Amino acid sequence: MFDIGAFTSGLLTGLREGVEAALIVSIICAYLARTGNARHLGRIGLGVAAAVVASAALGLVIFATLGELQTPWEQVFEGTTMLVAAAVVTWMLFWMRRQASAVAGHLQRALDRVLTAGSAWGLLLLAFTAVIREGLETALFLVGQATAATTSAGGAGAASVLAGATVGLLISVGLGYGFYRGSRRINLGRFFRWTGVLLVFIAAGLLGSAVHEFVEIGWITLGTQTAFDISATLPHEAGIGLFLRALFGYSSTPEVAALATWVTYLVVVLSLYLRPLHQRPTVRPEPVPVVRA
Repeated sequence: MFDIGAFTSGLLTGLREGVEAALIVSIICAYLARTGNARHLGRIGLGVAAAVVASAALGLVIFATLGELQTPWEQVFEGTTMLVAAAVVTWMLFWMRRQASAVAGHLQRALDRVLTAGSAWGLLLLAFTAVIREGLETALFLVGQATAATTSAGGAGAASVLAGATVGLLISVGLGYGFYRGSRRINLGRFFRWTGVLLVFIAAGLLGSAVHEFVEIGWITLGTQTAFDISATLPHEAGIGLFLRALFGYSSTPEVAALATWVTYLVVVLSLYLRPLHQRPTVRPEPVPVVRA
């Protein structure tokens, strides 16, 4: 069956990561066009395609190994994958928060170095490295989401995550073309801020699910008792509960350790993510005194 929660989770991830990659590529392409180097756009496309293929292959290899593992190694792998995915997305959120305003300048300086050196094929490598980081993060994050969705909804959950991510990436391609053509005006700061908040909740769910897997195999022995049981009101096996489970790691019967991890992560990371960035004060030169004769 189709899992709308897993689909939404994958859609958000694909859109968020895809827009970042599309923005980077559109900056490169626009700069080449403005500097009269549009003939090199084909090599940018090759670099992007290579990064996409490499990222997809890595994600498929990692996810395919899940079916070959037996208990308890399956739980170990699933929990570790969710843990790493949460760590990666957390790092990415704060990196983008600090660096978003400087991305264009860094890319343009790199382009100048490549073009000055006369190595047009260096553009392929530049596009590849610009996209591969986003692609690897996306692949790892989606594997974590697909693993969690498979645990709660079976194969349909993983397929729904993949379908959602595909739709999100296709939308981001359209937005990237809009960035390049200059036909759309999007407040990227606000977009990244609020999709970032949603990703914080998703990462918290991955952490909670990882703790649950480790509790199952006995790696965590403290806080293993059930914190509460609201399965009669909102079970996580069907309906809205299944949606929330796929998107935010919701459980109607969470262990104390998993619930404490989820709440602690949200409180700490959201408070850090939403606090205003401190800008360095601009030092203005002292006015030169006018000496009157």
